[in-house]
Amino acid sequence: MKIHVSSSIGNTISFLGTSILMESTSLVSLRSKLCSCLQILRLYDWLVNSYILDFYIDHHWNKLPESWRLHLEQLHPEELTTLLNYNKLSMQKHAVWPLSLLALRHLLLQLSIPRNQSTNSIELSVSQRPVLSDRKLGHAFNKCVKPKKRHEIQLMASICEYSCQISPVDFVVDFGAGLGHLARVLGYGYGVQVSCIEMRSELNVQARCIDTKLESVLQKHLPPANLPCFKRPKHVTLCITPDMQPHQFLHIIAESQHKPNTNFKFGIIGLHPCGDLAVILMRMFTNIPQARFLNFASCCYMKLTTAETQSNIKLQGYPLSQYLLKQREFSFLSYEALEISCHAMEIYCDRLASGDYEYLKVHSFRAAAERIIINQWPNLKHCGLRSVKHVPGMDFEDYFYKATQGVEASNLPRSDLQTSTTKNDLLHWRRIVIFYTLRLMFAPLIESIILYDRALYLQENECQVKINAAFDPRISPRNHITCSFKLK
Repeated sequence: MKIHVSSSIGNTISFLGTSILMESTSLVSLRSKLCSCLQILRLYDWLVNSYILDFYIDHHWNKLPESWRLHLEQLHPEELTTLLNYNKLSMQKHAVWPLSLLALRHLLLQLSIPRNQSTNSIELSVSQRPVLSDRKLGHAFNKCVKPKKRHEIQLMASICEYSCQISPVDFVVDFGAGLGHLARVLGYGYGVQVSCIEMRSELNVQARCIDTKLESVLQKHLPPANLPCFKRPKHVTLCITPDMQPHQFLHIIAESQHKPNTNFKFGIIGLHPCGDLAVILMRMFTNIPQARFLNFASCCYMKLTTAETQSNIKLQGYPLSQYLLKQREFSFLSYEALEISCHAMEIYCDRLASGDYEYLKVHSFRAAAERIIINQWPNLKHCGLRSVKHVPGMDFEDYFYKATQGVEASNLPRSDLQTSTTKNDLLHWRRIVIFYTLRLMFAPLIESIILYDRALYLQENECQVKINAAFDPRISPRNHITCSFKLK
């Protein structure tokens, strides 16, 4: 996706293999798109904000338009992939899709940020340094790193190196660095100096040990002339808070890099900073002149603070842009909306397509259990039950007693689980699959609202920004990277 940015310098800037056109109308067009997204969402708040576990209790099925119910209930679950797969529309021979549902699907496709992995990201990942592509040395970097993380690190490191070429800095600050896997690829693979910010001191201790072991491997396999090019990461134990002042942060970073003053330039990166941490990075970036670029991939939107949970708008995680802050009631996102935006849409679509029906019945089991529980104990509504791993052939009663361990409902006799109401609920499990699929349709739109708002915030602070679907969404569902540079 290209986000157009106003600027007084130049006409185009080459960025990640594409160009961002700088037009005076770009801010207006982005606001218009964001407004359209929210208008659609407001029309379907009743659907997005519904709890699946209340499906039978609150009669969610009857709230759907009649034309939707009549059409969707005729379909096999695998045919529901049409709603989630924006690349194609499979038309059934026995019925015509409701026009209102097709129109909604089209609008969601047009307004949402594309989730297909960018070819530019794939090209970047191939351009690795020899030390990373070497079979033996590559294993040393990937030791104890899960495939998902490897995929993300490979692409994020390539993008960060490219950012350093566009906007040279003295070093990069990696927030939420964990064990420092990304920092090692940047430091030893690309020669980029990194300061790792991690709040857990024990992780920093482990990270330093891994650094030492990696250096030992590199010394054995590489000529001495190569070693000075490597940049060992600096590991800093620090808990970043929303109210941390820029001068405090700069002082800590200067100490970690052994700088006598704050006369330096740096980039900010974060690989899936959780909840408000992504917002903190953005505010650090816009408020600190020394910060020259920002690259981060988001996650855990449901952990964002909103006006409901944070009264100070200068500290809340959503909304950020002045445009949405001025219309807070219209821009409101519920916890349920934020939570559904984090679901792995492509993976669920694959399950539908494969006919993995047994797995899909779990939602129906939970909803049926909820009705049984609150009929006896209304105070236990939405109580936390144990997570039950699906096993082929598992029946509802087995599920119920495993899920309710430690809860009073676990003492119910089996006869109370075999009522005609419960049997009828379980018979209509496909309705829950349909309802959940309809809610999941909105996930890309809700995530796009959050990302558009962030893009606007960065633009309002005179930064250029691009949101790129860098990761494979089936490997890393939160697959967008927000990249931003200072215009001055």
